[in-house]
Amino acid sequence: MRTVRSRPVIGTGVNRVDGPRKVTGTAPYPMDFDVPGQVYAALVQSTIAAGRILRIDTEAAEASPGVVTVLTHTNAPRLKRAPVSKLGASPPPPLQDDRILHYGQHIAVVVAETPEQATAAARLVSAEYEPTEPLLDLMDPRAPQVDDPWGTDHSRGDAAAALTTAEVMVEATYTTADNTNNPLGPFATLASWDGGHLTVHDTTQWPFLVRGTLAAVFGVPESSVRVLAPYVGGGFGAGLRVWPHVILTVAAARLLQRPVKLVLTRPQMFTSVGHRPKTVQRISVGATRTGDLVGIDHRSVSPVAMEDEDYEPVASGTASAYACENVFTQDRQARLNIPDPTSMRAPAQAQGNFALESALDELAYKLGVDPLDLRLRNYAEIHPVHSLPWSSKALRECYEVGAQRFGWYARNPVPGSMRDGNWLVGYGVAGVSYPWFAMDCYAQVTVHRDGSALVRSAATDIGTGTYTVMTQLSAECLGLHLGQVRFDLGDSDMPVAPQAGGSGLTAALGNAVFDACHQLLRRFAELASGDRESPLYGVAPEAVEATQGHVHPIGRPRLGETYTDILGRHELPELAANGHSRPRSQDELGMAPAGAFGAKFVEVRVDAELGLVRVARAVSVIDGGRILNEKTARSQIIGGTVGGIGMALLEDTVTDVPSGRIANGTFGDYLIPVNADVPDMDVVFVGDPDRGSPVGTKGVGEVGIVGVAAAVANAVHHATGKRIRSLPITLDALL
Repeated sequence: MRTVRSRPVIGTGVNRVDGPRKVTGTAPYPMDFDVPGQVYAALVQSTIAAGRILRIDTEAAEASPGVVTVLTHTNAPRLKRAPVSKLGASPPPPLQDDRILHYGQHIAVVVAETPEQATAAARLVSAEYEPTEPLLDLMDPRAPQVDDPWGTDHSRGDAAAALTTAEVMVEATYTTADNTNNPLGPFATLASWDGGHLTVHDTTQWPFLVRGTLAAVFGVPESSVRVLAPYVGGGFGAGLRVWPHVILTVAAARLLQRPVKLVLTRPQMFTSVGHRPKTVQRISVGATRTGDLVGIDHRSVSPVAMEDEDYEPVASGTASAYACENVFTQDRQARLNIPDPTSMRAPAQAQGNFALESALDELAYKLGVDPLDLRLRNYAEIHPVHSLPWSSKALRECYEVGAQRFGWYARNPVPGSMRDGNWLVGYGVAGVSYPWFAMDCYAQVTVHRDGSALVRSAATDIGTGTYTVMTQLSAECLGLHLGQVRFDLGDSDMPVAPQAGGSGLTAALGNAVFDACHQLLRRFAELASGDRESPLYGVAPEAVEATQGHVHPIGRPRLGETYTDILGRHELPELAANGHSRPRSQDELGMAPAGAFGAKFVEVRVDAELGLVRVARAVSVIDGGRILNEKTARSQIIGGTVGGIGMALLEDTVTDVPSGRIANGTFGDYLIPVNADVPDMDVVFVGDPDRGSPVGTKGVGEVGIVGVAAAVANAVHHATGKRIRSLPITLDALL
């Protein structure tokens, strides 16, 4: 199969095709849907973190105006647990017994005629508990341990022995805080049963996971479940699982035989749809006096909920980051009485990169060498784990271009030496990578008699620009103008698509669309090749291409004819074809599949008296393979950088001890970056199309946040001389 050839429609920063609907408020998000006869659900949540429910009183709620039903563990249907997906297990179904595993656990759902009535009645439900002491401390030796369920721990050489011979070494512990995903739109579910058929509007990044999970939990065929998510207002990973509130909504709808709608409140978002888990990371890095790495030992501990299987191999990225012969990485989890952690933008790598790149920076200062030069000296030209060439890697170019644009080498390298009035000025750098995660994907392309095309796949667009980039790709492959192509997604009745997450959707979906378009072009060519009336009669189907809506021999557009001509002569209203993509292994490629790479450069200003930190500039140079739309890709990196600033300086989901309550579960208390926190940003893309993919993309959704926290912390050290090893960096740590 030929790779996509460069044409103006691909790569250019065209405006989002869904932009007009979004800015006019006509794009329907899950919470915007309503159906006749629907009722509304409100959740009741536990006020202890561990124990049992001795008694739950629903009498007052049931007598409240408009209430239709109240479900608790005493009367809820018995449900099956969903099977494990490729991203792990879904949480256990709710209301199955009297146990309390975390504060904020759903213990009842109230359904009423209006949302106000449901909310008011939910406040009337009371519970009597038998509490037990919760496990809330990540380092508590009593917490049950989980050892590397995915087999990602890594060992090569002898890191322990190598570190004993290192001439210069850094040993330190780094910690990162719990962060909560917090998309602007609260998660919502609308469930409606029609006999044995279920239709669900849901805030999800993966409609097919929701379909399969609900089918398994409720014992119906997958073909009887339809999941709709045409627009999703962000998820950052929270939409990659089927949460208990979704199952409760579907259960209530089935029981009542009426549509049920549930919208989470902002505080419920902090306990109901996951969060980035905190980490404690111990890392040792040793080198020769000339800066050659001789050994790295990186170990991480992170929390997991009591009956959940979410796993983030925080230290695993260190195994392939640098050319070092002796590396050991280990990840462990501690089971705690906390809400389920889940993926949050760049899961595992966002936390693990902070420790590794901070330690590299410490090592550089200890060696007396430039932090950027140390990274370049230990650059991994081939994959350190697999000893194979990368399918693409332009990280060296990222460093070089970033240093030039940022003015890295113009800095005074001495910590605390740069000043602007009362502001201490610091520069920081971090190298980053993110390994995309792709799965099989399908797409269907149809060209109609009028020459327009419809492309369909059951993916989602969580604001990343999927509608737009797939419209661009389809237009290029079919030789059509953008206005002649419509791309539909967000419906599980469409061809199977994987999750919008892990930086894998653009590659998986793009390759499926690419395949479908070329299959369709071949079908048109076969029709014309066997038609004596066609100017393409006798032309081999593999020797044609399409431009300006014409199918013609490659390089000879004047000999062709239009899609409309071919369909009309054969009296066909349309012609369609299906496409499929699957990730190829390193054995098939003969290369190590590469994710995105990047270099992050940050300038901070620190108030010398108050310890206030401000990010003044950020330069991100990214190798994301073929960039399908520079405008949407740049937007992804900007958004990731903003999230990285939040992780570095502001965001901390605080759990009250010993209650287990989230103490800052509102936007008034949970600090997130606002416009005043966002600096001037420079985003540059470098590198070539990835050789492991027909389209050549690698995905940039996750890599934008990776490295920002480390670059900020490193810049703070350069500004002040203080090394902060715990996120977020707060002013009290600098005073």
